[in-house]
Amino acid sequence: MAVNAKKVAVYALVVFALYVIITDPQTAADYVLIGFQGISDAAAALGDFATWVAKGGK
Repeated sequence: MAVNAKKVAVYALVVFALYVIITDPQTAADYVLIGFQGISDAAAALGDFATWVAKGGK
């Protein structure tokens, strides 16, 4: 039962993504940019934390 719900959710997400890409490519590009910016910010924060830990947490 849970597997079927997961498949339906994934298919719905894919259909929605394709709909947004086809109907409004500029907005879709903005969403991708926001996502990659978030990933970049998270990676930078992890790097800063690792540097802080390597320096003894001071």
